[in-house]
Amino acid sequence: MKREYAVEDENGILFSTPGFDPANITEKASFQSGKTLLICDPNTDQVALLERLREAEEMISAKESFLSNMSHDMRTPMNAIIGMTVLAKKHIDEQARVSDALDKIETASNHLLSLINNVLDMSRINSGKLQLSDESFALGDLLHDILVIVKPLIEQKGHRFLLDTDGVECEVYFGDALRLKQIFVNIISNAVKYTPEGGKIDVSVSDTATDGGRRVLLFRCADNGIGMSAEFLKRIFVPFERVENSTVSKIEGTGLGMSIVKKMIDLMGGTIEILSQPGEGTDVSIRIPLRPDISEEENTKLAGKKLLVMEADEKLCETYRRFFDDYKVNCTLVPTTADAFSVLADANIRNEVFDAVILGQRIDNDQMEIASYLHKSWPTVPLILISDDNWAEIRYRAERCGIEHFVPLPVFRYSLAKGISAAIRTGEEDSGAAGYPDLNGRRILLAEDNFINREIALEILSITGAEVIPAENGEEAVRLFESEPEQAFSMVLMDVQMPIMDGYEATRRIRASEKAYGASIPIYAMTANTFAEDIARARKAGMNGHLAKPIDVNALIQVLQQIRV
Repeated sequence: MKREYAVEDENGILFSTPGFDPANITEKASFQSGKTLLICDPNTDQVALLERLREAEEMISAKESFLSNMSHDMRTPMNAIIGMTVLAKKHIDEQARVSDALDKIETASNHLLSLINNVLDMSRINSGKLQLSDESFALGDLLHDILVIVKPLIEQKGHRFLLDTDGVECEVYFGDALRLKQIFVNIISNAVKYTPEGGKIDVSVSDTATDGGRRVLLFRCADNGIGMSAEFLKRIFVPFERVENSTVSKIEGTGLGMSIVKKMIDLMGGTIEILSQPGEGTDVSIRIPLRPDISEEENTKLAGKKLLVMEADEKLCETYRRFFDDYKVNCTLVPTTADAFSVLADANIRNEVFDAVILGQRIDNDQMEIASYLHKSWPTVPLILISDDNWAEIRYRAERCGIEHFVPLPVFRYSLAKGISAAIRTGEEDSGAAGYPDLNGRRILLAEDNFINREIALEILSITGAEVIPAENGEEAVRLFESEPEQAFSMVLMDVQMPIMDGYEATRRIRASEKAYGASIPIYAMTANTFAEDIARARKAGMNGHLAKPIDVNALIQVLQQIRV
């Protein structure tokens, strides 16, 4: 007999197959939603049918949960933004209250942007549209960026944080540095979030060789936080899952992070392993296969150079000795400011010159104050700062103190050699106020169709002193470029989605222009399209790089630094 079935709820039968007869019901299956599956004359396909119905019920429940959580998580920061904006306008003459409101608006905005990015990532991953970039990156720079992000969170909760990089052999790789940073920041942030104040978090990074010329990057993060149950570990990669524990309250997060982490690691061909016990902490190990970049590094340019290094940390001193011995560099290590001044004074007496002075992480006085004194006393000696601070935030003060270049912590061979070479070779140009370059006399072509975005960009760029010529679409941008004489513009900032002519076509026409400098003028995409395929498309159209919206002022400054006056 042909199988027939129906689905009913408390109000009766919702639907049924044409030959269903309630008198012939042989089995019933109930579900949490209150619906019941009624089966007549079940056959061998019954189990598969039940499983499909369960999957459908779970999918409906997951979507309802997703929308409910999404509504709550997006409204929370949005309410803060709206509320603080109202308060700022109400107390517009009270600088302290306006400043406090703006700080809270910035925090809420960043949280909302993070949530939106997570949802977009989930959408693109699930639809199979997420593409990974494959560009060269320095592991030292990647880890420094991560430390800059997580350092305020760690300090706020008073955690003891250790980063061990002794197992790193290869320092430059090809891969998607942005996605790797997203993965590692998520793991460390979770450790900070779910570890009570005064806890400890240990992170180690190492790499090993594999067959086929690749290496496996091993990232491990262990904490002594609240831990997770075996039951929760089974659901940890399910969207919107969060640890619930009475010892931790008001923990913010979308619950999407670990799901995204797992999917990205899978796309990279890697693995993730999580070990945890309630009350005993969590240990996360991630392995990612990467292709090493074996191109020539900067260290070949340092042989024979004479350096003075101020550093009191014995472990860092040992690192410097090992690196500089390999480079055949003449290095003098001193632990105190007094020793440094004595060495420099003796060098003057002997008519000797140091190629650079390195200000280490641990010295007995403020790094900036020492730099200022050294610069006044020995103005021709380049000064190099080694720090875990965000260079964009301290750059203005550092350059006013005479510091030529910056090497991020943790110290790696590649970034150290690159920083020293750059400082010795040329040193960076003087910067204008607040770290902005002085671009007086330069002209920038800005193509942006959105009035508010154009106004924001004009306001930021005006600080540099450059003359900014706006265009409301790609066609107008091309016309302005063609109508001006050679070398009229120093840079083009190009929106991508514009009416009449988009940014990609406008860029292609500028590159093909009869103007000789059209082939070489820096053109940067400035757009909300921030996925790897969008960046690749911008490159293919002839753009030099990509700036994401909302505009990251620090990233914009780095791009503007390329304009030479």
